[in-house]
Amino acid sequence: MSEVLVLAETTAAGVRKPTLELLTVARALGEPAAVVFGEASEAVVAQLGEYGATKVYAVNAPGLDDYLSLPKAEAVVQIAQASSPLAILVTSGPEGKDIAARVAVRLDSGVVPDAVSVAVDGGNIVATQTVFSGRWQARSQVVRGPAVVTMRPNATAAEAAAASPSVETVEVTLSENSKGAKVNSREPKVSTGRPELTDAAVVVAGGRGVGSQEGFAVIEQAADALGAAVGASRTVTDQHWAPHELQVGQTGKTVAPSLYLAAGISGAIQHRAGMQSSKTIVVVNKDAKAPLFALADFGVVGDLHKVLPALIDEVGKRKG
Repeated sequence: MSEVLVLAETTAAGVRKPTLELLTVARALGEPAAVVFGEASEAVVAQLGEYGATKVYAVNAPGLDDYLSLPKAEAVVQIAQASSPLAILVTSGPEGKDIAARVAVRLDSGVVPDAVSVAVDGGNIVATQTVFSGRWQARSQVVRGPAVVTMRPNATAAEAAAASPSVETVEVTLSENSKGAKVNSREPKVSTGRPELTDAAVVVAGGRGVGSQEGFAVIEQAADALGAAVGASRTVTDQHWAPHELQVGQTGKTVAPSLYLAAGISGAIQHRAGMQSSKTIVVVNKDAKAPLFALADFGVVGDLHKVLPALIDEVGKRKG
Protein backbone atom coordinates (compact mmCIF):
# COMPACT_ATOMS: atom_id res chain seq x y z
CA MET A 1 0.00 0.00 0.00
CA SER A 2 1.13 3.55 -0.72
CA GLU A 3 1.98 5.90 2.12
CA VAL A 4 -0.41 8.62 3.17
CA LEU A 5 1.44 11.52 4.76
CA VAL A 6 -0.21 13.20 7.75
CA LEU A 7 1.17 16.51 8.96
CA ALA A 8 1.23 16.17 12.73
CA GLU A 9 0.42 19.07 15.03
CA THR A 10 1.94 18.75 18.48
CA THR A 11 1.94 20.76 21.68
CA ALA A 12 3.67 20.37 25.03
CA ALA A 13 0.75 18.14 26.02
CA GLY A 14 1.19 15.78 23.05
CA VAL A 15 -0.46 15.27 19.68
CA ARG A 16 -3.50 17.44 18.90
CA LYS A 17 -6.80 15.66 18.34
CA PRO A 18 -7.24 16.78 14.69
CA THR A 19 -4.02 14.92 13.85
CA LEU A 20 -5.42 11.74 15.37
CA GLU A 21 -8.51 12.21 13.20
CA LEU A 22 -6.31 12.51 10.11
CA LEU A 23 -4.51 9.28 11.02
CA THR A 24 -7.89 7.55 11.29
CA VAL A 25 -8.78 8.74 7.78
CA ALA A 26 -5.34 7.83 6.45
CA ARG A 27 -5.68 4.20 7.58
CA ALA A 28 -8.59 3.74 5.17
CA LEU A 29 -6.50 5.08 2.28
CA GLY A 30 -3.10 3.49 2.72
CA GLU A 31 -0.17 3.31 5.15
CA PRO A 32 -0.30 6.29 7.53
CA ALA A 33 3.02 8.10 7.92
CA ALA A 34 3.19 11.11 10.23
CA VAL A 35 5.42 14.11 9.60
CA VAL A 36 6.64 15.73 12.83
CA PHE A 37 8.40 19.07 12.60
CA GLY A 38 11.32 19.00 15.01
CA GLU A 39 12.28 16.28 17.45
CA ALA A 40 9.83 13.38 17.71
CA SER A 41 9.76 12.48 21.40
CA GLU A 42 9.00 8.97 22.58
CA ALA A 43 5.63 10.13 23.90
CA VAL A 44 4.67 11.72 20.56
CA VAL A 45 5.79 8.66 18.58
CA ALA A 46 3.85 6.37 20.93
CA GLN A 47 0.67 8.44 20.56
CA LEU A 48 0.98 8.55 16.77
CA GLY A 49 1.48 4.78 16.75
CA GLU A 50 -1.56 4.30 18.95
CA TYR A 51 -3.67 5.77 16.14
CA GLY A 52 -2.11 3.79 13.33
CA ALA A 53 1.03 5.59 12.16
CA THR A 54 3.41 3.01 10.72
CA LYS A 55 6.21 5.53 10.17
CA VAL A 56 7.19 8.86 11.65
CA TYR A 57 9.26 11.34 9.65
CA ALA A 58 11.06 13.60 12.15
CA VAL A 59 12.06 16.74 10.28
CA ASN A 60 15.40 18.06 11.49
CA ALA A 61 16.02 21.56 10.18
CA PRO A 62 17.80 24.19 12.29
CA GLY A 63 15.71 27.30 12.63
CA LEU A 64 12.52 25.67 11.38
CA ASP A 65 10.41 27.61 13.89
CA ASP A 66 12.15 30.89 13.15
CA TYR A 67 10.16 31.39 9.96
CA LEU A 68 6.58 31.09 8.70
CA SER A 69 5.12 28.13 6.80
CA LEU A 70 7.51 28.05 3.84
CA PRO A 71 10.20 25.88 5.49
CA LYS A 72 7.58 23.33 6.54
CA ALA A 73 6.20 23.25 3.01
CA GLU A 74 9.70 22.65 1.64
CA ALA A 75 10.22 19.78 4.09
CA VAL A 76 6.93 18.12 3.08
CA VAL A 77 7.81 18.47 -0.60
CA GLN A 78 11.17 16.78 -0.06
CA ILE A 79 9.57 13.91 1.85
CA ALA A 80 6.85 13.49 -0.78
CA GLN A 81 9.36 13.47 -3.63
CA ALA A 82 11.25 10.66 -1.90
CA SER A 83 8.27 8.56 -0.74
CA SER A 84 5.69 9.13 -3.56
CA PRO A 85 2.65 9.11 -1.24
CA LEU A 86 -0.90 8.56 -2.43
CA ALA A 87 -2.09 11.60 -0.47
CA ILE A 88 -1.00 14.31 1.94
CA LEU A 89 -3.49 15.14 4.69
CA VAL A 90 -3.37 18.42 6.60
CA THR A 91 -5.66 19.91 9.24
CA SER A 92 -7.69 22.83 7.89
CA GLY A 93 -6.55 26.07 9.47
CA PRO A 94 -4.57 29.15 8.44
CA GLU A 95 -1.15 27.47 8.54
CA GLY A 96 -2.38 24.11 7.27
CA LYS A 97 -4.04 25.63 4.20
CA ASP A 98 -0.99 27.73 3.48
CA ILE A 99 1.30 24.71 3.62
CA ALA A 100 -1.10 22.62 1.54
CA ALA A 101 -1.31 25.21 -1.23
CA ARG A 102 2.46 25.60 -1.45
CA VAL A 103 3.04 21.84 -1.43
CA ALA A 104 0.46 21.28 -4.18
CA VAL A 105 2.07 23.91 -6.42
CA ARG A 106 5.55 22.48 -5.91
CA LEU A 107 4.38 18.91 -6.59
CA ASP A 108 2.05 19.92 -9.44
CA SER A 109 -0.74 18.17 -7.55
CA GLY A 110 -4.45 18.69 -7.07
CA VAL A 111 -5.48 20.29 -3.78
CA VAL A 112 -8.86 20.09 -2.00
CA PRO A 113 -9.44 22.40 1.00
CA ASP A 114 -11.89 21.95 3.88
CA ALA A 115 -12.83 18.35 3.11
CA VAL A 116 -15.24 16.53 5.40
CA SER A 117 -14.45 13.03 4.08
CA VAL A 118 -11.83 11.35 1.89
CA ALA A 119 -11.92 8.02 0.05
CA VAL A 120 -10.17 6.13 -2.73
CA ASP A 121 -12.10 5.59 -5.98
CA GLY A 122 -10.47 3.85 -8.93
CA GLY A 123 -7.03 4.48 -7.50
CA ASN A 124 -7.63 8.23 -7.15
CA ILE A 125 -8.43 10.25 -4.06
CA VAL A 126 -11.98 11.62 -3.87
CA ALA A 127 -12.73 14.29 -1.26
CA THR A 128 -16.14 15.61 -0.21
CA GLN A 129 -16.63 19.28 0.70
CA THR A 130 -19.57 21.36 1.81
CA VAL A 131 -19.78 24.42 -0.47
CA PHE A 132 -21.88 27.55 -1.07
CA SER A 133 -22.26 28.20 2.66
CA GLY A 134 -23.09 24.56 3.27
CA ARG A 135 -26.02 24.36 0.87
CA TRP A 136 -24.36 21.77 -1.37
CA GLN A 137 -21.88 18.93 -1.16
CA ALA A 138 -19.17 18.61 -3.81
CA ARG A 139 -17.14 15.49 -4.57
CA SER A 140 -13.76 16.28 -6.11
CA GLN A 141 -11.42 13.71 -7.63
CA VAL A 142 -7.70 14.44 -7.70
CA VAL A 143 -6.27 13.09 -10.95
CA ARG A 144 -2.73 14.49 -10.88
CA GLY A 145 0.04 13.98 -8.36
CA PRO A 146 -0.37 13.02 -4.71
CA ALA A 147 -3.67 14.49 -3.53
CA VAL A 148 -3.20 17.32 -1.04
CA VAL A 149 -6.25 17.57 1.20
CA THR A 150 -7.00 19.77 4.19
CA MET A 151 -9.67 18.33 6.48
CA ARG A 152 -11.96 20.10 8.91
CA PRO A 153 -11.46 19.18 12.57
CA ASN A 154 -14.22 16.97 14.00
CA ALA A 155 -15.23 15.82 10.52
CA THR A 156 -14.43 12.28 11.60
CA ALA A 157 -13.97 10.55 14.94
CA ALA A 158 -10.45 9.64 16.04
CA GLU A 159 -10.24 5.87 16.50
CA ALA A 160 -7.21 4.07 17.92
CA ALA A 161 -5.58 1.20 15.99
CA ALA A 162 -2.22 0.40 17.50
CA ALA A 163 0.89 0.16 15.31
CA SER A 164 4.63 0.23 15.99
CA PRO A 165 5.99 3.09 13.90
CA SER A 166 9.55 3.31 12.71
CA VAL A 167 11.20 6.72 13.04
CA GLU A 168 13.14 8.25 10.17
CA THR A 169 15.02 11.48 10.72
CA VAL A 170 14.79 13.77 7.70
CA GLU A 171 17.58 16.29 7.25
CA VAL A 172 16.26 19.37 5.46
CA THR A 173 18.31 22.27 4.17
CA LEU A 174 16.16 25.37 3.98
CA SER A 175 16.40 27.49 0.85
CA GLU A 176 16.92 31.22 1.07
CA ASN A 177 13.48 31.71 -0.52
CA SER A 178 11.83 30.10 2.51
CA LYS A 179 13.46 32.65 4.84
CA GLY A 180 11.79 35.71 3.38
CA ALA A 181 9.71 36.34 6.51
CA LYS A 182 11.17 35.76 9.96
CA VAL A 183 9.41 35.49 13.30
CA ASN A 184 10.98 38.10 15.58
CA SER A 185 9.04 37.32 18.74
CA ARG A 186 6.28 35.16 20.14
CA GLU A 187 3.82 35.83 22.93
CA PRO A 188 2.16 32.80 24.54
CA LYS A 189 -1.61 32.82 24.31
CA VAL A 190 -3.27 33.26 27.67
CA SER A 191 -5.08 30.02 28.43
CA THR A 192 -8.74 30.17 29.43
CA GLY A 193 -8.75 26.52 30.44
CA ARG A 194 -11.38 25.86 27.78
CA PRO A 195 -10.94 23.63 24.69
CA GLU A 196 -9.83 25.14 21.40
CA LEU A 197 -12.89 26.27 19.45
CA THR A 198 -12.21 24.27 16.28
CA ASP A 199 -11.28 21.11 18.23
CA ALA A 200 -14.01 21.12 20.86
CA ALA A 201 -16.62 18.38 21.14
CA VAL A 202 -19.08 20.88 22.67
CA VAL A 203 -19.46 24.56 21.75
CA VAL A 204 -21.69 27.17 23.42
CA ALA A 205 -22.09 30.23 21.19
CA GLY A 206 -23.76 33.55 21.85
CA GLY A 207 -25.23 36.14 19.51
CA ARG A 208 -26.84 39.57 19.52
CA GLY A 209 -29.41 38.31 22.01
CA VAL A 210 -26.88 38.44 24.87
CA GLY A 211 -27.43 42.21 24.78
CA SER A 212 -24.03 43.45 25.97
CA GLN A 213 -20.48 42.49 26.87
CA GLU A 214 -21.64 41.83 30.41
CA GLY A 215 -24.50 39.72 29.05
CA PHE A 216 -22.03 37.52 27.18
CA ALA A 217 -20.77 36.23 30.54
CA VAL A 218 -23.66 33.77 30.75
CA ILE A 219 -22.39 32.13 27.54
CA GLU A 220 -18.98 31.64 29.16
CA GLN A 221 -20.58 30.31 32.33
CA ALA A 222 -22.66 27.79 30.38
CA ALA A 223 -19.57 26.70 28.44
CA ASP A 224 -17.63 26.16 31.66
CA ALA A 225 -20.47 24.13 33.13
CA LEU A 226 -20.47 21.86 30.07
CA GLY A 227 -16.69 21.74 29.61
CA ALA A 228 -17.22 23.44 26.26
CA ALA A 229 -15.52 25.99 24.03
CA VAL A 230 -17.03 29.45 23.63
CA GLY A 231 -18.18 30.73 20.24
CA ALA A 232 -19.79 33.94 19.04
CA SER A 233 -21.62 35.42 16.09
CA ARG A 234 -20.11 38.19 13.99
CA THR A 235 -22.36 40.79 15.61
CA VAL A 236 -20.91 39.96 19.01
CA THR A 237 -17.31 40.23 17.83
CA ASP A 238 -18.00 43.40 15.83
CA GLN A 239 -19.42 44.96 19.01
CA HIS A 240 -16.28 43.82 20.88
CA TRP A 241 -18.34 41.83 23.34
CA ALA A 242 -16.05 38.89 22.59
CA PRO A 243 -12.70 38.55 20.77
CA HIS A 244 -12.71 37.93 17.01
CA GLU A 245 -10.95 34.58 17.49
CA LEU A 246 -14.24 33.23 18.87
CA GLN A 247 -16.28 34.11 15.78
CA VAL A 248 -18.04 31.19 14.11
CA GLY A 249 -19.18 31.61 10.52
CA GLN A 250 -18.21 32.28 6.95
CA THR A 251 -15.72 35.00 7.93
CA GLY A 252 -14.76 33.27 11.17
CA LYS A 253 -14.05 29.70 12.16
CA THR A 254 -15.77 26.54 10.97
CA VAL A 255 -16.69 24.05 13.69
CA ALA A 256 -18.31 20.63 13.71
CA PRO A 257 -18.71 19.61 17.36
CA SER A 258 -20.87 16.82 18.71
CA LEU A 259 -23.03 19.48 20.39
CA TYR A 260 -23.51 23.10 19.32
CA LEU A 261 -25.62 25.24 21.65
CA ALA A 262 -26.54 28.56 20.03
CA ALA A 263 -28.08 31.17 22.32
CA GLY A 264 -29.42 34.47 21.03
CA ILE A 265 -28.24 33.80 17.47
CA SER A 266 -30.86 34.37 14.78
CA GLY A 267 -29.00 32.24 12.23
CA ALA A 268 -27.93 34.28 9.21
CA ILE A 269 -26.54 32.14 6.37
CA GLN A 270 -23.03 33.40 7.12
CA HIS A 271 -23.22 31.95 10.64
CA ARG A 272 -24.84 28.70 9.54
CA ALA A 273 -21.96 28.15 7.10
CA GLY A 274 -19.61 27.83 10.07
CA MET A 275 -21.57 25.43 12.28
CA GLN A 276 -24.21 23.48 10.37
CA SER A 277 -22.03 20.36 10.20
CA SER A 278 -22.43 20.00 13.99
CA LYS A 279 -23.79 16.62 15.02
CA THR A 280 -26.48 17.97 17.38
CA ILE A 281 -27.68 21.58 17.35
CA VAL A 282 -29.59 23.16 20.23
CA VAL A 283 -31.04 26.66 19.77
CA VAL A 284 -32.22 29.06 22.48
CA ASN A 285 -33.94 32.19 21.18
CA LYS A 286 -36.93 34.26 22.25
CA ASP A 287 -37.91 34.72 18.59
CA ALA A 288 -39.76 31.58 17.55
CA LYS A 289 -39.22 32.54 13.89
CA ALA A 290 -35.42 32.73 14.15
CA PRO A 291 -33.99 30.98 11.03
CA LEU A 292 -31.60 28.86 13.10
CA PHE A 293 -34.53 26.87 14.47
CA ALA A 294 -34.79 25.28 11.00
CA LEU A 295 -31.43 23.56 11.65
CA ALA A 296 -32.07 22.73 15.30
CA ASP A 297 -32.38 19.22 16.64
CA PHE A 298 -33.75 20.76 19.84
CA GLY A 299 -35.07 24.27 20.36
CA VAL A 300 -36.12 26.41 23.31
CA VAL A 301 -38.18 29.54 22.72
CA GLY A 302 -37.26 31.77 25.61
CA ASP A 303 -34.94 34.41 27.07
CA LEU A 304 -31.39 33.05 27.12
CA HIS A 305 -30.72 34.98 30.34
CA LYS A 306 -33.34 32.80 32.02
CA VAL A 307 -32.81 29.54 30.13
CA LEU A 308 -29.02 29.31 30.43
CA PRO A 309 -28.83 29.96 34.20
CA ALA A 310 -31.42 27.20 34.65
CA LEU A 311 -29.29 24.93 32.47
CA ILE A 312 -26.17 25.79 34.50
CA ASP A 313 -27.98 25.00 37.75
CA GLU A 314 -29.26 21.68 36.43
CA VAL A 315 -25.82 20.65 35.14
CA GLY A 316 -24.35 21.56 38.54
CA LYS A 317 -26.90 19.38 40.32
CA ARG A 318 -26.19 16.41 38.09
CA LYS A 319 -22.45 16.80 38.54
CA GLY A 320 -22.79 17.24 42.25
